[in-house]
Amino acid sequence: MKKVALLGDSIKAWYAPIVKEKLAGKCEVVVFEGENGKFVYNNLRHLMNLLSAHGKTFDLVHFNSGYWDMTLMPYLGEPMISLEEYKSGLRKIIKLSRAAGAKVVFATTTPLPGREVGPDNTGTGVTFSFEQELVSNFNDAAREVMQEENVPVNDLYAVCKQHERYYKCEDNLHHTPEGNEVLAEHVANAILKELGI
Repeated sequence: MKKVALLGDSIKAWYAPIVKEKLAGKCEVVVFEGENGKFVYNNLRHLMNLLSAHGKTFDLVHFNSGYWDMTLMPYLGEPMISLEEYKSGLRKIIKLSRAAGAKVVFATTTPLPGREVGPDNTGTGVTFSFEQELVSNFNDAAREVMQEENVPVNDLYAVCKQHERYYKCEDNLHHTPEGNEVLAEHVANAILKELGI
């Protein structure tokens, strides 16, 4: 049975259990237990931890990263991670995945209804803000990297754009149960396609 590492932020965390169900009997889906991936470099750390725990046994790594990276810092009004830092982190995840013998699929960041403000859901008390323009900028940067690295893109942004409210729940960041089902379906299909199953 093929083994898949599913990495990403809380968007991934919400659809991951559904992906596991959809791929049951076809792929073993492994996620990092504990905190979500948050930033691109945190996802890199999670990948290192998974490889340490499982060895070179992953056939594919499917990952997303974006919202935390593009979060506007309080008082400064600029993203936590620059586009160049973001692209460098993406390349490192790709390089490490391939060094471990895994194929790679990248999922784009889903759209926002507008400028969104919300508390850090990890309990720090910090308020974060996100802008749709930055989603577009970070997705464009990611697509550039994926094209250069010949990595298939699972365009979850385009999937959500087809829905009137982008499948967003009340916090305008995460997705409704229907949205998570739709995203999980696309993630599972992208994994099966890349693995030739």
